[in-house]
Amino acid sequence: MGRKTAVLCLISFILIILLGGCNTMQSQPINASKYPGRPITVLVPFSAGGLSDSIARAMEKVAVKHLGQPLLIVNKPGGAGTIAWNELAGSKPDGYTTGIAGIGTILQPLYGPTKYNYSTALEPIAKISNISLVMVVMSDSNWGNLEEFIAYAKAHPGEIKYGHSGLGSVTQVGAEMFAQAAGIKMQQVPFQGDSESIAALLGKHVQVIFSFQGVINEYVKSGKTKVLAVCGDHRIKNIDFKDVPTFKEQGLDVVTKNWQCLAIPKEMPSDVKNKLVSGIKAIINDAEFQTNLKELGISAEYLGPEDCLKEWAIDNEQMEKVVRDTGIADQIAAHKK
Repeated sequence: MGRKTAVLCLISFILIILLGGCNTMQSQPINASKYPGRPITVLVPFSAGGLSDSIARAMEKVAVKHLGQPLLIVNKPGGAGTIAWNELAGSKPDGYTTGIAGIGTILQPLYGPTKYNYSTALEPIAKISNISLVMVVMSDSNWGNLEEFIAYAKAHPGEIKYGHSGLGSVTQVGAEMFAQAAGIKMQQVPFQGDSESIAALLGKHVQVIFSFQGVINEYVKSGKTKVLAVCGDHRIKNIDFKDVPTFKEQGLDVVTKNWQCLAIPKEMPSDVKNKLVSGIKAIINDAEFQTNLKELGISAEYLGPEDCLKEWAIDNEQMEKVVRDTGIADQIAAHKK
């Protein structure tokens, strides 16, 4: 019995030393002079092949040049982005976990309680781009233009299925804004990212999707799909989209946008944050990165942390009105039940 007691005491003593050592390590301040000392994770809130993923991987190609370390891209699809953003908001603010944030970080808390209020739990360190949302159908569909689509939808209420990248995503918001403005009813079919919704359209499981210029670009070029309208104030400058009118040009007040930012958890030490901000700015302004984005049909649009925060505040106010007017929060609540 005495021997067992001695062994237990020894084990307890070792555990105390180990746990104490761990706590000491965790409490040590981050050495900014050595940052970054290992790869930096970028959490992507949607599946591989989508808009956010493509942008993150374009950044990955030039990261070592400007940060001295590679970016590690990790896809965390689901929950219209909330799975990735929850992980990001709950991660240690040491500069080694970042994530792609879109306007969904503002939208999701408007639909009901989320684990974090992303507008306050996260902060942007750079705006990367601003992407136009578009309405897309197959080229061999019966609709040559938006007017024909609306006429069919009115004659066949609820028959058309539209795909989007997740419940409460900006792609669903755009679709619901259109349906309300046009006075039509469509069935919504949620997916876990843009690539999945495109696959559903190509497979003719849905008849229309709301997606992004950069994601759908190759299918427009190949002639497989056609774009009926742009959800913006202006037409897209890209040559493959320049003849596509906006919804506003076609008499419907449907305007949405989707910026892409790189975000971090709050309370990151300022010296580490400043080094990360500087490195990411250099990546976005890198000629190779900008060329890679252009090949995707996307233009880089850099904003620093303070300007990003101002844009978040303005868009938060606008999206509150959109969510209220379209009744999309009620739809999401009903779907979850």
